[in-house]
Amino acid sequence: MQLSEAKEKYIQTWGTFATNWGINRTMAQVHALLLASGKALSTDEVMEQLEISRGNANMNLRALMDWGIVKKEFVKGERKEYFSAEKDVWYLFKQITKERRKREIEPVIAFLDELKNIEDKDSEGAKEFIKLMDDFSSVTGKINNIMDLAIKSDDHWLVGKITNLLK
Repeated sequence: MQLSEAKEKYIQTWGTFATNWGINRTMAQVHALLLASGKALSTDEVMEQLEISRGNANMNLRALMDWGIVKKEFVKGERKEYFSAEKDVWYLFKQITKERRKREIEPVIAFLDELKNIEDKDSEGAKEFIKLMDDFSSVTGKINNIMDLAIKSDDHWLVGKITNLLK
């Protein structure tokens, strides 16, 4: 397989995987393109290589910057904006984990806490409902704690912990 073919397959497959994780396919493809590129790319280069519109490219580049995994780069003598992806895979993992926790786990925790504030807490139905919400809160809290450990850890620590769990 040629390098160009491998990169194309990586970009396309990464986009497909992303949809399974609830992430926009094009956003994942833009990120994969920037990761696989040896240099910062302009919006025009992203558009051309992925065959997407300017609006789609801009929207996804901004979203990736919001996630903290893509940054603008200054290219001397150029007026265009250039973008590059953070290439430290461990940093990427932690940053994506942090963003997913903020967007997915923290709202669930707040939602479940809100649902437990019902007026008639003494009825049997209310007690069952509150217990169910407490059970969901417990599981969600544990997931939140695991994500927090991953975000705060270094790669050697977490790999060691996972290895120990698998033994």
